[in-house]
Parts: sequence; C-alpha cells; structure tokens
Amino acid sequence: MSIPVKDSYVLVAGFAQLPKGTPIYEIQKMIGCVLIIDKDTETIIDASFTFLMSITNDFISSFFRGKSVGNGIEPLLEEVETKFLVPPQRAVIQSIRFAYERYLEIKGE
Repeated sequence: MSIPVKDSYVLVAGFAQLPKGTPIYEIQKMIGCVLIIDKDTETIIDASFTFLMSITNDFISSFFRGKSVGNGIEPLLEEVETKFLVPPQRAVIQSIRFAYERYLEIKGE
C-alpha cells in the first residue's frame, strides 16, 4: 500500500523483546511496532508490526488505522489485551508504548 506523505506525518517505531521460551523468540527475539501518525490530527494513518505471518500483522494493525492518539493510547492497548490473545501479547503492548513515547518526544519538539 502506498501512502501519500504529508508534511505533518511522522513515522515512529518501538521495539520489545519477545518472551523467552516461546517458539517465536527462537526465530525473531524482538517485536517491532511502526506507526505513521498525522501530527495535525493526531490520527494513526497506518501501523505495522514485525510479525513473520502477514495475517497476524494485518489483524493487529487493523486496531490502529484511523484511530486517534490525542487522548493517549490506553483504549488501543485495551483492544490489544482483549482481542490479541497470543503469548507475546505483553511484548507487543510494550513495543506500542515505546512507539507512542517516541511520538510524544517528536510532538514536543
């Protein structure tokens, strides 16, 4: 998918270690969350995760597209907690938090 880039768009990323002892840890070790956010509207334009299987990435990314981060990301994290029921759930949430924190740093500049 090609995204027309506007001056107000920023791309932020966050990473977290996957839980040891899980099959995905043996393959990947870390999970990444990438968000494209429009600073003017505080809307997530697109999201992607570094999962090997596209169905996993597509499913979790759909929680974020078009959603606002203007009042924080807690409602989005709650959706992950209730719908994304996989062993690396905590690592995914941490990667999202790190990406959001990076956004807040950029927004404050």
